[in-house]
Amino acid sequence: MAFTRATAKHRRPSRMHRTTARAAGVAALTTSGVLGTLAAAPALAAETPAPEDTGLTPVITIGDTVAARIDAQAAAQQHAAEQKLAEQAAREKAAALAKKEREAKERAAREAERKRLNTFVPPISGSYVSTGYKTGGSLWSSGSHTGVDFHAASGTTVHAVGVGTVVETGWGGAYGNQIVIRMADGMYTQYGHLSSIGVTVGQQVVAGQQIGVSGATGNVTGPHLHFEARTTPDYGSDVDPVAYLRRHGVNV
Repeated sequence: MAFTRATAKHRRPSRMHRTTARAAGVAALTTSGVLGTLAAAPALAAETPAPEDTGLTPVITIGDTVAARIDAQAAAQQHAAEQKLAEQAAREKAAALAKKEREAKERAAREAERKRLNTFVPPISGSYVSTGYKTGGSLWSSGSHTGVDFHAASGTTVHAVGVGTVVETGWGGAYGNQIVIRMADGMYTQYGHLSSIGVTVGQQVVAGQQIGVSGATGNVTGPHLHFEARTTPDYGSDVDPVAYLRRHGVNV
């Protein structure tokens, strides 16, 4: 029995088949708004044909010129998005660097202020203690020395030993002309027997600043500086002034 082989001519792929892949990309661009933007332009609208009626799923066939323009606009949008992200990253990096520099400056300022507040000097430069703390004798009404005496000729510069605020100046009875300063650490220092006073109540002073000159006013046997460290501004609250200065790095 003879079989007849069916034959058929091979047909050239239709335009619908050739454009299917491109149509898929166009659909995606349409969804993202790219094709819609292009279609709004009169020149492109004229080149964009209506969907081809193939009896299957409708597809849009477009020319190479329109496709190229779509690709170009998509690339431009992608570039703009990448540039925006890069600019945002640059701004964030600059802000982080500025914050880091600001914090470093603030730390340096705090350290400088801490160092300034903790810097102490002797009340008389190049001097020494001639009469020690708690030395006994009839020269003192309490029976003992409530401070220390620094050797100093009349007219010698007297310094504030540290940062503080002047709380008292003027005549102090047995102390003669005196100055009392509230220190930054909450303690008080007193400078007695001065021949003159160079500061006023309420004035801020720093370590090493001249506040007066030494003398022999009050109950003395000769010129010197009487120096006290106190827990309050008043007589009777004294502590060892040498130990106080040494705690702040001053060797006397």
